[in-house]
Amino acid sequence: MESTTAIKVSGLGKKYTIGKQKDASLRSTLTNVFKSAAAKGDDFWAVQNVDFEIKRGDVVGIIGKNGAGKSTLLKLLSQITKPTTGRIEINGRVASLLEVGTGFHPELTGRENIYLNGTILGMSRKEVKEKFNDIVEFSGVAKFIDTPVKHYSSGMYVRLAFSVAAHLEPEILIIDEVLAVGDAEFQKKCIGKMSDVAAEGRTVIFVSHNIAAIKELCTKGIVMNKGEILFSGNQLEAIEFYHELGRNVNSDEIVLANDKIEILSFNVNPVEGSFISISSGFSFELEFRHLLENKNLAVTFELSSKDEIVLFHHGEWICNEKDSQKGIYKMRGEVPKNILNAGHYFFKIIIASSLHEVLLTIDSIGRFEVTNEALAGNNTILPGLIRPNLKYEFNFTKE
Repeated sequence: MESTTAIKVSGLGKKYTIGKQKDASLRSTLTNVFKSAAAKGDDFWAVQNVDFEIKRGDVVGIIGKNGAGKSTLLKLLSQITKPTTGRIEINGRVASLLEVGTGFHPELTGRENIYLNGTILGMSRKEVKEKFNDIVEFSGVAKFIDTPVKHYSSGMYVRLAFSVAAHLEPEILIIDEVLAVGDAEFQKKCIGKMSDVAAEGRTVIFVSHNIAAIKELCTKGIVMNKGEILFSGNQLEAIEFYHELGRNVNSDEIVLANDKIEILSFNVNPVEGSFISISSGFSFELEFRHLLENKNLAVTFELSSKDEIVLFHHGEWICNEKDSQKGIYKMRGEVPKNILNAGHYFFKIIIASSLHEVLLTIDSIGRFEVTNEALAGNNTILPGLIRPNLKYEFNFTKE
């Protein structure tokens, strides 16, 4: 009888050694050959003590904060990285779409990479040819299909890579957060395609910060934190567990400083009254110390719902490299009343010197609740994330 298990993981762990010496001379390198391994650096367990079983046809969403070990786990399941400890049992053909840059040969054209991936999956050229037009049409890169993929933009690359992975009929499809690279319309197409794959009885495992997609698409959820699985089970229960984990996060665990930026305070307060409600509006205030000179400086605030749906992503340049100085900077922003619906929200803060040089990122800070003062006890929350105070005009004509 054929096994109903698609993937079974037992005692899985992945250890990396973080080197203490970034630049070593040839002499010191040769000398260190004879020293103990422990002297070379500190051990860091990206994944540890992981056990779970996924059945055929399961659609599993893996959620967790940045650095929780999600991407490392997918690399282990995709056999891109070898585990340090434990065992992985896989029953079925696996197709993976992980970070941009894996899976395709950069010197080959899109067409050649499609056939190459089909060969890796054990498909004949005839089988790939039957799927070829669907792959190209779904990806939207028909004009560039005979161009080497090293010339593709990251968005084009992801569109073709996802299309290949989803259309070549793997029994197990593993997807990382790379879908965030594509535009909103393509992300919607991808979620629809993953739903189709799941409906065909194939197994789907994906990492996403899109909690709404996890809720809609998945049948099971896994919550990871610091390399370990804290919850595995029903996807709705997993989401609630994840939210509770966020609400109980210890402020000491949030990195608020490095050698460039030090966060001194961040507060969210009502504009009117003693608590934040739909009709009060709210302000957010940031105070930080800049430890560098001659650097452009921009601060971006990103506000999200508890389901990690981004409501706005807004940045402001504070100074350029000519007048940038060490010292303490204060910023205040204000969100007008009658914008947000009742619910729980949080901020992400990004302080950068340019698009390519981020000085400090804080993923989850300033969690707060918006209440609906019109409803007793806030027991009833109407659908939607915004609650504008709309004005209506009425006309009546007697017939």
